[in-house]
Amino acid sequence: MRRRATCSPRRTARDRLTATTPTGPRFEAFLDTVLPAGGAARVTRIGDGASNLTYLVERAGARAVVRRPPPPPLPPSAHDVVREARLQLALHDRGVRVPRVLAVCEDPAVAGAPFYVMEEIGGSIVTDALPAALSGEAVRRGLGFALVDALAELHAVDWRTGPLGAFGRADDYLERQIRRFSALQASAEGRPLPGFEALTDDLRRAIPDTDGTTVVHGDYRLGNVMVGAGPQPDVAAILDWEMATLGDPLADLGYLTVTWSDPDVDPHPMLLSPATALPGFPSRADLVRHYAARTGRDVSRLGWYQALALWKSAVFCEAIHTRFRRGERGERGDRWAASLGAGVPRLIEAATACLAQA
Repeated sequence: MRRRATCSPRRTARDRLTATTPTGPRFEAFLDTVLPAGGAARVTRIGDGASNLTYLVERAGARAVVRRPPPPPLPPSAHDVVREARLQLALHDRGVRVPRVLAVCEDPAVAGAPFYVMEEIGGSIVTDALPAALSGEAVRRGLGFALVDALAELHAVDWRTGPLGAFGRADDYLERQIRRFSALQASAEGRPLPGFEALTDDLRRAIPDTDGTTVVHGDYRLGNVMVGAGPQPDVAAILDWEMATLGDPLADLGYLTVTWSDPDVDPHPMLLSPATALPGFPSRADLVRHYAARTGRDVSRLGWYQALALWKSAVFCEAIHTRFRRGERGERGDRWAASLGAGVPRLIEAATACLAQA
């Protein structure tokens, strides 16, 4: 008799993420090096990032945070948590506001992938909602400027001595960004995007002269910092260092400002800090003036860097939308991925408008 073919249920994004939760006897044994022994650890997913995954680990009254890559398949050189951990160790030694790394595990057999353990930082992560402590307009304004202060401190770090110089190249950062993301878009086999090629050419022709090289975070925004729990608004720690490298510091400022919601800003998919449209928060222009005053840098061509940030965002958002159209479901959810059908052209329009003002 002929056997009937059967199919296993399709694994959802939630299933794949559950399978990445670090557990097991080898993981528990590794934790013995950083947490008190005392039975199995309680591991809980925290944060809503779509890149490297973060977990709170609790055991015997002690707490720490674990970072590991997302489920495969992974692009080459992406989601390198070991590099991220080593970078944080080097930055911590320079006084940058980063969580202290407690241990690094490069052996994927311990928990299914390399990972690292860092201290837990108390406070809040702000995206679309505000904790009660940020209810006052003066507090919100102070938080916006504290965010810029922390970025200025990062850009002031001397990377030329010690291990930081090994985390990137000091030349041609902007040119390399355009080459890399152009190649990513060309290889994506997605839909035609009106205006993208013209925008790419215009960006390439108008590349500014870089005013020095610094450590750049690569994803610096309000949702990637821990806001301190004290009475005064402050940045307790900068998080998510996966994209950090050496480069042009204004790339960080450009990205921060285009993800910052102003009441008068036209909507696009990369407004990742909706709470900042509430009364009290500084405007984008306020942030730029504060950064210029803190660093002395010329920000007159910031529109170019804002255009670069939106153009890069269009590339990776289009990749997400292409996977969605192929039936692949990602962590951020189908509704957001579907919205990129109209959202990516909007990013191209917004980038073109920024470039026109540069």
